[in-house]
Amino acid sequence: MSIKINQDRCVGCKRCIEVCPGNLIKLESGKAAIKRERDCWGCTSCLKECHKQAIEFFLGADVGGKGTVLTFKEEGPIKHWIFTGNDGATKTIEINSLESNKY
Repeated sequence: MSIKINQDRCVGCKRCIEVCPGNLIKLESGKAAIKRERDCWGCTSCLKECHKQAIEFFLGADVGGKGTVLTFKEEGPIKHWIFTGNDGATKTIEINSLESNKY
């Protein structure tokens, strides 16, 4: 498991840098970058902090991902966990944080 940072989408807000527990993400030329993707712990903290969907989390075959990539999008109280398979098909899990303690 590891992350990939899309330099075209990154706006250099540094939110991912601030939350990375391994201090693996650095600012290079005004954009977030990770030097060794294999060092990523897989915590997804950076993924949840990136409001531009510039960070993708690769779910390797070892966890049943078969090349699936996970991205995260937040729209108000709705959290979208978006899974994109290697065939381009997507599946989304939506969570309404206002109802998270409902049950």
